[in-house]
Amino acid sequence: MADFDEIYEEGEDEECALEEQLLKYSWDPVVVRGSSHVTVFGLSNKFESEFPSSLTVKVAPEEFKASINRVNSCLKKNLPVNVRWLLCGCLCCCCTLGCSMWPVICLSKRTRRSIEKLLECENNRLYHKLCLHWRLSKRKCEMNNMMEYVILIEFLPKTPIFRPD
Repeated sequence: MADFDEIYEEGEDEECALEEQLLKYSWDPVVVRGSSHVTVFGLSNKFESEFPSSLTVKVAPEEFKASINRVNSCLKKNLPVNVRWLLCGCLCCCCTLGCSMWPVICLSKRTRRSIEKLLECENNRLYHKLCLHWRLSKRKCEMNNMMEYVILIEFLPKTPIFRPD
Protein backbone atom coordinates (compact mmCIF):
# COMPACT_ATOMS: atom_id res chain seq x y z
CA MET A 1 0.00 0.00 0.00
CA ALA A 2 1.07 3.55 -0.63
CA ASP A 3 1.91 5.84 2.23
CA PHE A 4 -0.59 8.68 2.24
CA ASP A 5 1.62 10.83 4.47
CA GLU A 6 4.54 10.86 2.02
CA ILE A 7 5.03 13.81 -0.31
CA TYR A 8 6.13 13.11 -3.87
CA GLU A 9 7.54 15.72 -6.23
CA GLU A 10 6.09 14.95 -9.61
CA GLY A 11 6.82 18.29 -11.27
CA GLU A 12 10.54 17.71 -11.73
CA ASP A 13 10.07 14.31 -13.36
CA GLU A 14 7.39 15.65 -15.68
CA GLU A 15 9.54 18.63 -16.72
CA CYS A 16 12.54 16.39 -17.48
CA ALA A 17 10.38 14.05 -19.54
CA LEU A 18 8.84 16.99 -21.44
CA GLU A 19 12.25 18.52 -22.24
CA GLU A 20 13.55 15.13 -23.34
CA GLN A 21 10.58 14.67 -25.70
CA LEU A 22 10.96 18.18 -27.13
CA LEU A 23 14.64 17.57 -27.84
CA LYS A 24 13.82 14.19 -29.34
CA TYR A 25 11.36 15.67 -31.86
CA SER A 26 13.05 19.01 -32.51
CA TRP A 27 14.37 19.70 -35.99
CA ASP A 28 18.01 20.20 -36.85
CA PRO A 29 18.98 23.86 -37.14
CA VAL A 30 19.36 25.45 -40.56
CA VAL A 31 22.92 26.56 -41.27
CA VAL A 32 23.52 29.64 -43.45
CA ARG A 33 27.19 29.73 -44.48
CA GLY A 34 29.32 32.52 -45.82
CA SER A 35 29.35 32.68 -49.61
CA SER A 36 32.42 34.76 -50.43
CA HIS A 37 36.13 34.21 -50.70
CA VAL A 38 37.13 37.02 -48.31
CA THR A 39 37.20 35.93 -44.66
CA VAL A 40 38.70 37.80 -41.72
CA PHE A 41 39.09 35.76 -38.52
CA GLY A 42 36.41 33.31 -39.65
CA LEU A 43 33.84 35.98 -40.55
CA SER A 44 32.94 35.97 -44.23
CA ASN A 45 32.09 39.23 -45.96
CA LYS A 46 28.63 37.99 -47.01
CA PHE A 47 26.17 35.17 -46.31
CA GLU A 48 24.17 33.10 -48.79
CA SER A 49 20.80 34.65 -49.53
CA GLU A 50 19.35 31.50 -51.10
CA PHE A 51 16.18 30.48 -49.27
CA PRO A 52 16.56 27.10 -47.50
CA SER A 53 13.77 24.63 -48.31
CA SER A 54 13.44 23.59 -44.66
CA LEU A 55 12.07 27.06 -43.80
CA THR A 56 9.32 26.96 -46.45
CA VAL A 57 6.42 26.66 -44.01
CA LYS A 58 7.91 28.80 -41.24
CA VAL A 59 8.96 32.09 -42.86
CA ALA A 60 8.36 33.97 -46.11
CA PRO A 61 11.30 34.01 -48.56
CA GLU A 62 11.11 37.81 -48.70
CA GLU A 63 11.55 38.12 -44.91
CA PHE A 64 14.48 35.68 -44.96
CA LYS A 65 16.17 37.56 -47.79
CA ALA A 66 15.59 40.92 -46.08
CA SER A 67 17.19 39.65 -42.86
CA ILE A 68 20.20 38.22 -44.72
CA ASN A 69 20.54 41.49 -46.66
CA ARG A 70 20.61 43.43 -43.37
CA VAL A 71 23.41 41.20 -42.08
CA ASN A 72 25.29 41.47 -45.39
CA SER A 73 25.02 45.26 -45.41
CA CYS A 74 26.49 45.34 -41.89
CA LEU A 75 29.35 43.14 -43.09
CA LYS A 76 29.82 45.23 -46.23
CA LYS A 77 30.18 48.34 -44.09
CA ASN A 78 32.58 46.90 -41.48
CA LEU A 79 34.74 44.23 -43.13
CA PRO A 80 36.69 46.40 -45.63
CA VAL A 81 38.02 48.42 -42.68
CA ASN A 82 39.01 45.17 -40.96
CA VAL A 83 40.88 44.01 -44.07
CA ARG A 84 42.82 47.27 -44.31
CA TRP A 85 43.84 47.04 -40.64
CA LEU A 86 44.77 43.38 -41.17
CA LEU A 87 47.11 44.30 -44.02
CA CYS A 88 48.67 47.12 -42.00
CA GLY A 89 48.99 44.80 -39.00
CA CYS A 90 50.71 42.11 -41.05
CA LEU A 91 53.16 44.63 -42.54
CA CYS A 92 54.11 46.00 -39.13
CA CYS A 93 53.88 42.73 -37.21
CA CYS A 94 57.64 42.10 -36.98
CA CYS A 95 58.41 45.64 -35.81
CA THR A 96 55.69 45.72 -33.16
CA LEU A 97 56.10 42.12 -31.94
CA GLY A 98 52.51 41.33 -32.89
CA CYS A 99 50.91 44.31 -31.14
CA SER A 100 49.85 45.77 -34.50
CA MET A 101 47.28 42.96 -34.78
CA TRP A 102 45.25 44.21 -31.77
CA PRO A 103 43.20 46.75 -33.77
CA VAL A 104 42.16 44.01 -36.20
CA ILE A 105 41.12 41.71 -33.37
CA CYS A 106 39.10 44.48 -31.68
CA LEU A 107 37.41 45.50 -34.94
CA SER A 108 36.56 41.89 -35.73
CA LYS A 109 35.01 41.46 -32.28
CA ARG A 110 33.03 44.67 -32.76
CA THR A 111 31.74 43.45 -36.13
CA ARG A 112 30.65 40.13 -34.59
CA ARG A 113 28.86 41.94 -31.76
CA SER A 114 27.04 44.24 -34.16
CA ILE A 115 25.84 41.22 -36.18
CA GLU A 116 24.74 39.44 -32.98
CA LYS A 117 22.87 42.58 -31.93
CA LEU A 118 21.23 42.82 -35.36
CA LEU A 119 20.18 39.16 -35.19
CA GLU A 120 18.72 39.69 -31.72
CA CYS A 121 16.68 42.63 -33.04
CA GLU A 122 15.45 40.44 -35.90
CA ASN A 123 14.54 37.71 -33.41
CA ASN A 124 12.55 40.11 -31.24
CA ARG A 125 10.89 41.76 -34.23
CA LEU A 126 9.75 38.65 -36.07
CA TYR A 127 11.43 35.29 -35.61
CA HIS A 128 10.58 34.53 -31.98
CA LYS A 129 6.90 34.95 -32.93
CA LEU A 130 7.46 32.27 -35.60
CA CYS A 131 9.24 29.96 -33.10
CA LEU A 132 12.63 30.52 -34.75
CA HIS A 133 15.88 31.81 -33.28
CA TRP A 134 18.75 33.21 -35.35
CA ARG A 135 22.24 33.36 -33.92
CA LEU A 136 25.86 33.64 -35.02
CA SER A 137 27.78 30.47 -34.28
CA LYS A 138 31.34 29.29 -34.80
CA ARG A 139 31.56 26.01 -36.73
CA LYS A 140 34.24 23.90 -38.33
CA CYS A 141 34.54 24.33 -42.11
CA GLU A 142 33.49 21.39 -44.24
CA MET A 143 36.57 21.54 -46.47
CA ASN A 144 39.36 22.09 -43.93
CA ASN A 145 40.07 22.33 -40.21
CA MET A 146 39.51 26.09 -40.04
CA MET A 147 36.69 27.64 -38.03
CA GLU A 148 34.06 29.89 -39.60
CA TYR A 149 31.10 31.89 -38.40
CA VAL A 150 27.71 30.78 -39.68
CA ILE A 151 24.15 31.86 -39.00
CA LEU A 152 22.21 29.12 -37.22
CA ILE A 153 18.44 29.20 -37.47
CA GLU A 154 17.08 27.07 -34.64
CA PHE A 155 13.50 25.87 -34.27
CA LEU A 156 12.03 26.75 -30.89
CA PRO A 157 9.44 24.46 -29.32
CA LYS A 158 5.96 25.89 -29.10
CA THR A 159 5.10 26.50 -25.48
CA PRO A 160 1.45 26.41 -24.48
CA ILE A 161 0.07 29.59 -23.00
CA PHE A 162 -1.51 29.02 -19.61
CA ARG A 163 -4.09 31.55 -18.58
CA PRO A 164 -5.20 31.63 -14.94
CA ASP A 165 -8.96 31.49 -14.52
